[in-house]
Amino acid sequence: MKRDFLEAVRHRRSVYDIGAAVAVEHDRVVAIVHHAILHTPSTFNSQSSRAVVLKPDAHRRLWDIVLDILRGVVPEESFPATEEKIAGFRAGAGTVMFFEDQAVIDGLSTSYPLYAAQFPLFSLQTSGMAQYIVWTALEDEGCGASLQHYNPLIDEAVHREWGIAPSWRLLSQLVYGSVKHWPGEKSFSPIEERVLVKG
Repeated sequence: MKRDFLEAVRHRRSVYDIGAAVAVEHDRVVAIVHHAILHTPSTFNSQSSRAVVLKPDAHRRLWDIVLDILRGVVPEESFPATEEKIAGFRAGAGTVMFFEDQAVIDGLSTSYPLYAAQFPLFSLQTSGMAQYIVWTALEDEGCGASLQHYNPLIDEAVHREWGIAPSWRLLSQLVYGSVKHWPGEKSFSPIEERVLVKG
């Protein structure tokens, strides 16, 4: 299953039809997340990225929370489709929640006021890299995964449920599991229109 880096990048997809029967051990998932959070580059080595790895019981609790919150905001006639979608995520093996520590970002803005307006953007770039590393690595371990964004609707409930520091801003939820069905072929716009080579 192990691939070289570029092949792993090519193979990564959004996989929605997942199950709980993954071959990868939970400790291996934690090790992947540790590696990503430690080694993802960040502005001035600020190390602003944070993550919470949810084991199966906590994973299912998260998606129960999401469903309960959506029940109060999704129109009744649309709710069965929403319920089915959330059940698909809940059927997975686990979730990695990604955060950025706003206290770190505020500290950078104070220390380097010339760049203050850019630090929130730089922070999102850092988080995006951390998310992508974990996503690609999990797929390389044989998992399917998709990145979800039920924040900010679920922020308060998530912080309360797991005692997360108020300065940690929730950005995404990477749900993973065994692959029940692989997505179809992906189409691409011409690369010559997307990458220019000069000189």
